[in-house]
This record gives sequence, C-alpha cells and structure tokens, in this order.
Amino acid sequence: MMRHIRSAILIGVGVGALAGCASMGKGYGNLVASDKPVSFEWTSKDRLAGTMRATLAGGETFSGPFFEITREMRGETLAPLWFGWRAGWYDWPFWGTYAEPSFQTLYSGKVVANLDDASSGRHMRCRFHLMRPASGMSGGGAGECQIQGGDTINARFPAA
Repeated sequence: MMRHIRSAILIGVGVGALAGCASMGKGYGNLVASDKPVSFEWTSKDRLAGTMRATLAGGETFSGPFFEITREMRGETLAPLWFGWRAGWYDWPFWGTYAEPSFQTLYSGKVVANLDDASSGRHMRCRFHLMRPASGMSGGGAGECQIQGGDTINARFPAA
C-alpha cells in the first residue's frame, strides 16, 4: 500500500515538473541589405509568451518580450509591443488591414515581438509565422524583423 502511494506521488511530481518546464531555442537570420548574420535566442514558460534576444554581427543586442496571438489574448497584454512604435503597428501591415481592437483576438499561429537595445535606445519589431502553433516557438517558424531606421532581417527558427 505504501509503495503505491509513493509511486502515485512520484508520478504526480513528474507530471507537475513537465507541465512547469520552460522551453528555449535558437534561431538565425540575416540583414537583408548587407547579408550579415543575426542570431536569435528565446525562452518561454508557457509556450505563448516569453523573452527573445537578437544579436547582430557587429555585436548590437536587442532583447524584449514576444507573444503568440491567440483568441484568448487581452489587449493590455500586448502593451509592451508598442514601445518605440505606433500602437498596433498599422504602418507595418502583417495580416492585411485590421482595426487595432480586433488585432489581439483574431489570429493564431502568429508571434510578435518588440526588442530594444538598451545602449542605443533603438527598437526592433518582429513578426513570425509558426509551423506548429500548438507547440509555440518550439514548433519552428519563420518571419522578419525591422530595426528602427529601416533595416530588415529575415529570420528562421528550426523546430526543436
């Protein structure tokens, strides 16, 4: 009897540990104008949001939050994405035309990020399409980023 209780406890702890595991991964890309490489790293605790870092070949590093857009997403959750940009990024269309209030509720399998370089104050906004949306960034994807000033980055995240 005591052995069964210990087994049940161990299974419960194991399942709890798996559910709480953070995921992380890497990606790569290049600046379109110069073809210089860019490396990406990301971490997430819940597959829907996390932090991302992008490092340009010259050493400039941008970091900040990313979010996968889901039907459950609340508008205020996306507030960090607008720092340094116009709210809703209506000047950089991703999904065609949209009204800002519907932006956070209609699309799934899309990831958006707003990264900044603390030393220069420059911002980088990113938009990605996931290959397997239910897996979050771990499922892989591709997209692009734009640095303030116009530089564009093509990015890829291999599936884990």
